[in-house]
Amino acid sequence: MEASNIQHVSTYKIKISGLVQGVGFRPFIYKLAHRHRLSGWVENRNDGVVILMNGTEKGVELFRKEILDNAPPASDIESVTITLDSDRDLQGFMIRQSEDLSESVTEISPDIAVCPDCLSDMKSQPHRIKYPFINCTLCGPRFSIIRDLPYDRPSTTMDVFAMCPVCRAEYENVEDRRFHAQPVACNRCGPAYSLDEHGFITESLNELLFKVSRGISKGNLYALKGMGGFHLMCDAFNETSVSHLRSVKERDGKPFALMFRSLSEANEYVEINDEEERLLLSWQRPIVLLKRKKPITPGIADGLSNLGIMLSFMPFHYLLFDVLDTAAIILTSGNFSDEPILISNGEALQQFGDKVDGIISYNREIYNRSDDSVAMVINKMPQILRRSRGYAPAPIRTHKRTEGIFGAGAELVSSFAMGKGNHVFMSQYIGDLKNFETYQFYQESYNRFRRMFRFGPQLLVHDLHPDYLSTKFARDLSQELGGIPLLPVQHHHAHIASVMLNHGLDGEVIGFGFDGLGLGTDGNLWGAEAMVVGYRDFQRLYHFEYMPMPGGDKASKESWRMALSYLYKCFGSGFQELPLPVFDEVRERDVENIRNLIDKSLNTPLISSAGRLFDAVSAILGINYRATYQAEAPMRLESMADRSEKGIYEYEIKDGQVYFQPMIRSVVGDLSAGISKERISGKFHNTLANLVLDLAMRIRKETGLNRVILSGGSFQNRILTGKSYELLSEEDFEIFLPDRVPVNDQGIALGQIAVGAANQHAL
Repeated sequence: MEASNIQHVSTYKIKISGLVQGVGFRPFIYKLAHRHRLSGWVENRNDGVVILMNGTEKGVELFRKEILDNAPPASDIESVTITLDSDRDLQGFMIRQSEDLSESVTEISPDIAVCPDCLSDMKSQPHRIKYPFINCTLCGPRFSIIRDLPYDRPSTTMDVFAMCPVCRAEYENVEDRRFHAQPVACNRCGPAYSLDEHGFITESLNELLFKVSRGISKGNLYALKGMGGFHLMCDAFNETSVSHLRSVKERDGKPFALMFRSLSEANEYVEINDEEERLLLSWQRPIVLLKRKKPITPGIADGLSNLGIMLSFMPFHYLLFDVLDTAAIILTSGNFSDEPILISNGEALQQFGDKVDGIISYNREIYNRSDDSVAMVINKMPQILRRSRGYAPAPIRTHKRTEGIFGAGAELVSSFAMGKGNHVFMSQYIGDLKNFETYQFYQESYNRFRRMFRFGPQLLVHDLHPDYLSTKFARDLSQELGGIPLLPVQHHHAHIASVMLNHGLDGEVIGFGFDGLGLGTDGNLWGAEAMVVGYRDFQRLYHFEYMPMPGGDKASKESWRMALSYLYKCFGSGFQELPLPVFDEVRERDVENIRNLIDKSLNTPLISSAGRLFDAVSAILGINYRATYQAEAPMRLESMADRSEKGIYEYEIKDGQVYFQPMIRSVVGDLSAGISKERISGKFHNTLANLVLDLAMRIRKETGLNRVILSGGSFQNRILTGKSYELLSEEDFEIFLPDRVPVNDQGIALGQIAVGAANQHAL
């Protein structure tokens, strides 16, 4: 052989960052190295996976390419760096014990739905026949059981379960799919389910399944311990069971999510396109909002055109459906209204013991609670509406340095976020912080994230509203840590900045922030803004006309209040003589009281809000007067809309404000003339979408900007977002919607970090 063809063997260090722990990455590397006959070792560190190996330059480059091409499905590689190391005599290839060497961190895998191979093993492996906790390196619990990094069994709630000899042999066998699978277990050595039916307790899985299947068919209600917390469960086609569940949940109207046995059975009730099918079958297994095809049991999602559907994600779900007669069960969060999902067996027994027919639990601790995630598809683009199980705590990778920046989030549908290098680690869905138990969950989760991700706060960013509990938390934390700088950020600035960071945008954009309420820089309540936005600052160019919100926060739940406010503005003192259904619902003295509050400016803050405009139109049409859950009036108005309607109402734009008196008068006129509510709702949605285009065109003409961001809770509305997107696209705007974070207030924390990163050095 000629000397020029001899390839020199050197020692190389390969560092891989991203989502590479808890997803079968080290076993994958081990097998790959053996296939390529490379010597060395691989180990988990808290900042990623590190490989040291001997090889030629060409061989190592081929190895790197195969890593990128064939990585485990749930992994997400951010970077692979290869450097020469001092030459060493490395023999064979091994997985080394994990090390905790620095304040850097890797990513923690979210919980992963059970894989097809494990479902097959559950029917064939003698020690795992019908084992409801079967898992491998490619699936199973991750975030819900981890206490700390690096991700190894002693750092999880599996530490109390000693592996039997068979599981140990699989764990140590490089050719086995459970090689170094940290939650590995079987019928002989792992966690087990039990059923408690008011004192009758069984730990026999067969007996449990028989009793529960028989109970479900009789209309019984059960509490079921899931992956990230308890669910409440009943037959989706038993109206009595559904009604009972609603009373137990103390939840008057909020829709329930359904779990179907199969995609084909779900398809009988909802429309499922290709993108929605991919979401349903993804390893994240979110609840997906789908358009209803035909009626379903009363009490599940009354008055709404969408149903929330999910498919099985735990082995137990498959075992249960094997014995159930029904094609679908309601599987809703195991909590009372506005409280966090329950995770402990004791809490479930205490809270639900006398309210359900049985409690199905297991003897492994859930350490990190996480509710089900919710998603939908708009214009063929997946949108996350609630980011929790299956998604959290995977970080948002950014093009900005975010080290040490904490985003405290908002008040409702809240989450917080922590900056680490160029990553933002967002918490799972937390909820409404006004609830004491939810605020405790927020505080607990902060402390756990801080420890797991080695987070050292340097800047605390919070909402401009001084009374938000998230703001209070940031202020208290600043004081506790000796005066760490605080930065208040306007709510809608954060909304737009979150989408900018989501998509790696720099410079300025046209931003539409449409939602319920957020405190503005002028002291009024904003919620319908057209702005020019950069990370450091923003300019509000247009907004909806300020309207009095009689009764303050009460108007958020009693939509008739905003209806009267708009009617009074449009028709004057005789507005109550209008032939509208709202006046059959509201007492005369309440109408007079609203007029007095507005006339005297008593408890009537001024608002510019898309959400409250939706409320007003919904109540004027007689669709909803009092919300039993957040955004009920807008959701019902959307569901009512005739999507084939082409008409548009008039509005006025003057001195930067949008006036809707012409539209409200026309809505009242159409209703009086016998025009259907469906057509009126369709025209209303068309009007707002046309307004988005109108304002975007004006701002482009004024500024030359062409990139448009749509953010805020109102853009969870499929019609508004879909039509706005289409109209803007026809005029060649670049449109950006969030795809990695929710468009609602759960995304606020990411935007706060984005603004904090841009302003950090100026503080």
